[in-house]
Amino acid sequence: MLFSLLVTLREGIEIALVITVLLGYLRNIEQRRHFREIWAGVVAAAVLCVALAAGLELTSRELSGRVLETFEGATMLFAVGVLTWMVFWMKRQSTGISRDLREHIDSALSRGSVMTLTVLAFTAVGREGLETTLFLFAGSTTAASNGAFVAGGVLGFAIAACAGVMLYYGAARLPLRQFFLGSGVVVIVLAAGLLSNGLGALHEAAVLTDLGSRPWDTEAQIAMSSTMGKFLHTVLGYDSAPAMAQIGAYWAYLVPVLAVFVLLPVSKAPVIRRLEARTSSGDVATRA
Repeated sequence: MLFSLLVTLREGIEIALVITVLLGYLRNIEQRRHFREIWAGVVAAAVLCVALAAGLELTSRELSGRVLETFEGATMLFAVGVLTWMVFWMKRQSTGISRDLREHIDSALSRGSVMTLTVLAFTAVGREGLETTLFLFAGSTTAASNGAFVAGGVLGFAIAACAGVMLYYGAARLPLRQFFLGSGVVVIVLAAGLLSNGLGALHEAAVLTDLGSRPWDTEAQIAMSSTMGKFLHTVLGYDSAPAMAQIGAYWAYLVPVLAVFVLLPVSKAPVIRRLEARTSSGDVATRA
């Protein structure tokens, strides 16, 4: 439950933030009539994500044995790659995402291309939604309880929706840089667990034949079949008897990626650089 809650809460708030910026800006410039284009894009993105989720689930149900283990393991490793790229991309964009979206709205309205607003909402929300779908599917393969996993996901989206309403009506402000930093750390920790679990799944499928020795066994203390064991396995990639390759991959990923993510300075988004360039040009023209 905690895994799906954390994922949908983070991704849901990102989606809510995008929708809030789009609708809020249209409201401020008295263009509420274009709300329908935004919502059309949001609905289309939601339909695409649901279709992808259904496709992944149906595919996994049609498979069995080693083929299923291979599919799940490969999905986990693919999810790690996508999520790692996304957390760094979002950290870079966090300083200018609102300005960038507003600039796209101004451009669409100035050209009279209202369908561009639908495409804008579709791509912005769809990007986050597809990431969420992939993350949830990869995590669900090791979930202790399907019911609790779904409940956690629904709860996370519900909290994110409430946060979005509060942001839209100005009842709260979200410190974007701190939010993306904290949530990014959580995603990286979850991704490290997926990496370890993915290697384990590929080993079970005999795709990886030798992961090395198993230096310890804590099955007597925290059994893999216990509630705590399943919880730690899903969230942190816990294995009561991990292989050396799993241990090495977990820490080789977690430590450097986390260090780079936390210590790497936030670069200015392209839109901010463009605005500064325009301001500088304007200052030069004024002085001239």
